[in-house]
Amino acid sequence: MSCSDPFPIKRRPCKKIHVGNVAIGGDAPIVVQSMLTNETANVKETVEQIHRLADVGCEIIRVAVPHKADAEALKEIVPKSPIPIIADIHFDYRMALMAADNGVHGLRVNPGTISQKEFIKKIVDKAKERELPIRIGVNSGSVEKEIKEKHPGDMITQLVESAMLNIRLLEDEDFEDIKVSVKASDPMAMVAAYRRVAELIPYPLHLGVTEAGTLKRGLVKTSVAMGILLSEGIGDTIRVSLTADSIEEVFAGYEILRSLNLRKSGSNLVSCPSCGRCEVDLHGMANHVEGLMAKMDKDNPEKSLDVAVMGCFVNGPGECGEADIGIAGGKDQYYIFKGEDVLAKLPEKEAMERFEQEMKQAYTLKQAESTDKNPTIKPDPEPVSV
Repeated sequence: MSCSDPFPIKRRPCKKIHVGNVAIGGDAPIVVQSMLTNETANVKETVEQIHRLADVGCEIIRVAVPHKADAEALKEIVPKSPIPIIADIHFDYRMALMAADNGVHGLRVNPGTISQKEFIKKIVDKAKERELPIRIGVNSGSVEKEIKEKHPGDMITQLVESAMLNIRLLEDEDFEDIKVSVKASDPMAMVAAYRRVAELIPYPLHLGVTEAGTLKRGLVKTSVAMGILLSEGIGDTIRVSLTADSIEEVFAGYEILRSLNLRKSGSNLVSCPSCGRCEVDLHGMANHVEGLMAKMDKDNPEKSLDVAVMGCFVNGPGECGEADIGIAGGKDQYYIFKGEDVLAKLPEKEAMERFEQEMKQAYTLKQAESTDKNPTIKPDPEPVSV
């Protein structure tokens, strides 16, 4: 349930940059990103995916640009995107130059995949010309050969040294519109690398566990690693990398931030894990309520609720006293409650209909409260899992 934060997190101070109209670092909220999975050259599908992700709260999208056709397509894609686009560049620096000329809002460069440093200079010159930020995106699978040979078996030092080498290359060109990532598939190696880099540079950090895995495994790895770093104030933008629908990445990103009270808008669902006392389809009920919340949040992004779904009355109002609205299932009747007050005891079908009505009313009351307190500030976008 929502409550005052007993452990406020002090963010690491750093330079603020902008990717399009989205601020990263400084006093800006931590930004949630994702990446498209299709071929960028397929303009129709790319634009559809971008809108689909933007609708659930994605704030910046990254697209792969391995080929000339992808870079050329950006000229048509960028004007149709509601959120800033970052071009992901590997191997061929010319794709970065084309992407920049075709309107992207930022560049991600993996230095270990670009063979000559003069090519990095060409990218920097173009970024300065177009006033674009660059993310130095180092990961454990593509550190420069020389650095690997210098520090065999020491992944953490490899990541940090590669990042620092390439930061200096940009700084030597009088370029400081920089964002940095040092990703690894090992969560604790990733944590150690980011901790070390955070002490060495003034730039914002993009957090991620690279190649984290499938939905379940990837969520666990990423939540552990990001939870540690974010709780220490490290991290200014995040991407949850999953072998799953990109919408799940956005949803997970917001849930991680909200769990740490770093992004507070959007409705919150509390549901018990079930036990032998449960006599109803709790999983089905929770999923149904989550669907109602998703629709109401999307239709009314300026409102949010704390909603409780419990499998029996034992864990009903008593454990969910701060809920705006809650429901607890029983074999013969369901309890609808607000805080610790029971509003109704009804059979299942009638209970769900009444519960939906009570949720809508609770949203209306929340909106009235938020309008009275501050009519000009809108909360952060809230993604939903579909």
